[in-house]
Amino acid sequence: MIKHIVVVGSGVMGRGIAYVGAVGGYAMTVVDINESALQNAKQEIDNIFEKGLSRGKISLDQVKQARQNLSYESDLPKAALNADLIIEAVPEIMAIKKQVMETIEEHASSHCYFATNTSTMSPTEIASFGKRPEKTIAMHFFNPVHKMPLVEIVRGLETSDETAQRIREVAEKMGKETVVINEFPGFVTSRISALVGNEAFYMLQEGLGTPEEIDKAVKLGLNYPMGPFELGDLVGLDTRLNNLRYLHEKLGEKYRPAPLLEQYVKAGRLGRKSGKGVYDYTIVEELVTK
Repeated sequence: MIKHIVVVGSGVMGRGIAYVGAVGGYAMTVVDINESALQNAKQEIDNIFEKGLSRGKISLDQVKQARQNLSYESDLPKAALNADLIIEAVPEIMAIKKQVMETIEEHASSHCYFATNTSTMSPTEIASFGKRPEKTIAMHFFNPVHKMPLVEIVRGLETSDETAQRIREVAEKMGKETVVINEFPGFVTSRISALVGNEAFYMLQEGLGTPEEIDKAVKLGLNYPMGPFELGDLVGLDTRLNNLRYLHEKLGEKYRPAPLLEQYVKAGRLGRKSGKGVYDYTIVEELVTK
């Protein structure tokens, strides 16, 4: 039975997974080698609790219990020792994922399951860095984790039926809807999202319309909850570019990144996390603080 879950990486996705896991009743340990990042994650999780309380999304008793379920650790080998499930939520760079997988393989117990929160990369390849491919799978959460209802569960070549079922149960206990699919680059959602987001950048590059007009057309004409530029800025344009490069390598020309997207990333315009992406968020922050 899965009771204790370790999340490796305290960024936007890692802390979101930790939050929904704690609310779902799991003992959650957030691991990051950067102590400052851990403190930031704790603060952001507390902010989510406070907003949920103020909006009636969660009760005070639930908040108290969930906070008791959370712990923070900078020592991954130590955290891995007592884990029933380890979810890596590190950047979409295979070398980093390889390092994490090799470390947890060395220190985790034999009964522990491994999950990768990749949005595009191969769970089969990631499983090859350990010695338990039958217990390794992808859990693709969506940003923001506490609001988005879906977890895309992706089986690798050797993932067992038992693992797929057990991980589906975990996601459902976290309050999520699930789909269980077989591995292919980009899965379902990332392939579609990458195409739409990349095409929007080509449109902007061609002068077809402003970001506001393109986002509005997609939202109202296609009933998307967010426009492609709004979503790209939220996810991170660097993350979007990395995903496109991977899909371009694996699936061909239709995923070639728009040159304008590459320019934005080179300029440090990464989206909300840098204060400026397609849109300028520093202006909004200045208005809020005044």
